[in-house]
Amino acid sequence: MRTNSKTRVVGQRVELVPYRSVHVERYHQWMSSDELRSLTASLSLTLEEEHRMQEAWMSDDDKCTFIILDRALLASRGSETEAMIGDTNLFLTDPEDRNLAEAEIMIAEPAFRGERRGWEAMLLMLRYGLEYLGVTRYQAKIGEGNTPSINMFTKMHFCEVGRSEVFQEVTLEVVVDESWRNWLRDNTPVFQCLPYTPPDE
Repeated sequence: MRTNSKTRVVGQRVELVPYRSVHVERYHQWMSSDELRSLTASLSLTLEEEHRMQEAWMSDDDKCTFIILDRALLASRGSETEAMIGDTNLFLTDPEDRNLAEAEIMIAEPAFRGERRGWEAMLLMLRYGLEYLGVTRYQAKIGEGNTPSINMFTKMHFCEVGRSEVFQEVTLEVVVDESWRNWLRDNTPVFQCLPYTPPDE
């Protein structure tokens, strides 16, 4: 998305940066995992196809994608690619309702699962969508077997609104009201949107 192409979102333990070509090879390595493709309902792509996808996502106004960096790794190694632990996305999937976004999160690096990096990254993304994209309603579509993700979004006050037997997925939703907006801000005590300078590509 052009809107976030020059923005980084800084939290307490993670940082969100735009998905650039320099990140594609590491991302492609992640998506060679059958487990990750299953959890994210993703297709297997060649590296060339992944590069084309990244270029499309960067210019598509319907998709907002950030790579999740661990801030400690970034500080110690000085490399975005070595600090990559996952990604998070917002999809504006309804042309008649530009205030609705589908939210996704993936922590690809096993060592960082269960460490609340995904929790913080998702909250940063939800707040970014609310304050910078004008999103007022979020949905999350999650495979029925992905209990950790269902539990995470439930703790974020998403409620089940649908279930697909065909796709074996649950749809959860939250509507942004003043109470939830305040909850989101309280749970993102560190939230900064700063200019982003991409690494050499």
